[in-house]
Amino acid sequence: MKVELDTDKCVASGQCVLTAMDVFDQDDDGIVVLLAEEPGADQLDDVREAVAVCPAAAIRLVEK
Repeated sequence: MKVELDTDKCVASGQCVLTAMDVFDQDDDGIVVLLAEEPGADQLDDVREAVAVCPAAAIRLVEK
């Protein structure tokens, strides 16, 4: 699985970081930064949760 971001949609809520801090971070403006484009199997549940809680729908998890 691969994570895709639409940083233009990001509203800097930080929910993704709280949910999957090994995969997401925020820049100085609060915009999401991807730390792991292809998260490990042990991180997928957290990434799926981050996708679900993102208020701007700025994160997608897609099959490669």
